[in-house]
Amino acid sequence: MKKLYYLIFSIIITILIGYNLDFITDKIAILLKHQPTVIITNPNEYYKNNNYKFVQESIDYIPYSKQDIKNIFYSILNNGYDKFTFYCPSQYVDCTKDVNTISTDSTLLTHINNFISPFNNFSSIKVINNESGEINVEVTKAYQQLEIDEINKKIDYIMHNYLTSDIALEDKILTIHDYIINNTKYDQDRINGIINYKSNIAYGPLIENFAICGGYADAMALFLNRLNVPNFKVASETHVWNAIFINNQWLHLDLTWDDPVSQYSDHNTLIHKFYLIDTITLKNYDIKDHDYDETIYQEL
Repeated sequence: MKKLYYLIFSIIITILIGYNLDFITDKIAILLKHQPTVIITNPNEYYKNNNYKFVQESIDYIPYSKQDIKNIFYSILNNGYDKFTFYCPSQYVDCTKDVNTISTDSTLLTHINNFISPFNNFSSIKVINNESGEINVEVTKAYQQLEIDEINKKIDYIMHNYLTSDIALEDKILTIHDYIINNTKYDQDRINGIINYKSNIAYGPLIENFAICGGYADAMALFLNRLNVPNFKVASETHVWNAIFINNQWLHLDLTWDDPVSQYSDHNTLIHKFYLIDTITLKNYDIKDHDYDETIYQEL
């Protein structure tokens, strides 16, 4: 009788193991790999829910290629994280080497920076990794909280006093374009190495009324984000401007070149030569400042 009980018990155990084989083997594999869990927290309020051809949102923050690493850095910045830790899997032999290559490529990181909100832009990124494959990323933001608060207050004022709900989106964008230019002077001193204003960020044009191209582009991007208009910044080796998606196409918007410097007048000059133009028109102008990397800004 005992032998019969043992036989029945063995059959039941065998059936249970067979039914749950995938679950059991998965658990064993996790225990053997000792793969740490990546802690993913909620993004901040300046997160943009967008994917691009050059970079996309990372789902699990586990890299298996250089593109995955680029996506992770994009996601860290886009989510507004100040610190983040991810891990290189053992299958990706060159992972830490590729992380070092990408994290020390300031030009590449700057391009990635252009696809996120200016308020989540970095001024510096520190990356520390160890032999176990743990990658620790520390982000120093380009904007301080006091600057963000002051800028947001100014944006609220402009949108409340200059925009109304009954005007078309194009007219809202035009109004903001004209307002920024009419209230901003190009910071020629900064180009000559004299720093009097924060003209390279949105604080310059919106608070101090001085800007260089980075300041113009950041200010415009912040308004476009408020209007829920898909946009990113475009950078060449010498210049930066805005790209926006409107009327089912990506167009260029360059406030810097629409606010030309005049040596003969102190008055602001406002033109619309670079206002919502397509890539063919931009290229026909044949301006070296607008020679951008088309493998990065593929939407254009």
